[in-house]
Amino acid sequence: MAESTRTLEWDGATGDHWVAYEEKYNAAVFRYSERLFAGADVRPDDRVLDIGCGCGQTTRVAAELAAKGSAHGVDLSAAMLAQARARAAEEGLDNVRFEQADAQVHDFAAGAYDLAISRNGVMFFDDPVAAFANVRRALRPAGRLAFVCWRAPEESEYSLVPRAALGRYVTLPGPGGANEPGPNSLADPDRVRDVLGRAGLVDVRLDPEDELMDLGADLDEAMDFVLNRPHVRGPLSEVDAPTAAKATDELRTALTPYVTPAGVLLRSPAWLVTAHAPA
Repeated sequence: MAESTRTLEWDGATGDHWVAYEEKYNAAVFRYSERLFAGADVRPDDRVLDIGCGCGQTTRVAAELAAKGSAHGVDLSAAMLAQARARAAEEGLDNVRFEQADAQVHDFAAGAYDLAISRNGVMFFDDPVAAFANVRRALRPAGRLAFVCWRAPEESEYSLVPRAALGRYVTLPGPGGANEPGPNSLADPDRVRDVLGRAGLVDVRLDPEDELMDLGADLDEAMDFVLNRPHVRGPLSEVDAPTAAKATDELRTALTPYVTPAGVLLRSPAWLVTAHAPA
C-alpha cells in the first residue's frame, strides 16, 4: 500500500517532535494512562498489543503487568520506536518488542493477542472500521480492547484555551472533524459504537473520564511545550516577528489562570472505551 499522508507525517517531523518532548507528553497524559490501565485490567499472562505506542511508555507498563506474557508495540514513527526500544533496554524488559507497522492494515497473526490497548493512538485511522476489524482479527476469541480517546474539543480547555489565544494572531490548522482522521474522530459516542460494532466487536462501553492535562511544571515549561507543537510552530514561523510576539504574549496571558502548585493544568475530557471480540 502506498504511504499515506498520515504515515509520512508521523514518520517524520511529527514523530521527531514527540521524541524530543517524550517526557512532557508522558507527564501531560499520565492521569489518562492510569485510567487506561484501570480499564484494560492487564493480566499476568496476557499477550498485549499496543496500538500507536509512540515512545513506548504504555507498552512498557503493559509488559511489566503482563510479567508472564508479552507486550508488542506498533507505531508509524521509526524515531519514536527507536526511543521505545532504548527505554525498554534501559529498564531491562525482555518480554516487550516494538515494530514499525500500520495497525490498520498490518498482517497480525490471527488470535495472537489477549488484549489490545491504545492511549490516544486510534483516532488517526484513515478507515476506522477496517482498522478495528484488523485489530479484532488479531484478538483471540473474547479478547479485550481498551483505549482512551478525546471527547468533543469544545469541552476541552487543553484544546480551546491555546487555540483561542493564538488564533487572534495566527491561522492554525483546524482541529479536525468527527468524520476525518485526527484527534476528534472518535469524540462522538454514537460513532464509536457504530464503528466498533461494524468492525465486529461486542460489549462496547464508553465511560466519560474528566482528567487534567499537565502542560508543564510552570508557565515557562507550558509555553515551550505549546509553542513547539508542530501545528503551532509552523504557523508562527510564517508571520512577522511583532505578530508572533503578540501571539506568544496572548498565550502566556491565557495560560496564567491555569498555573497551580502541581503544574499548568487544563481540563481535557476523554472516553475510556472497552469492548470484546466475539467469543
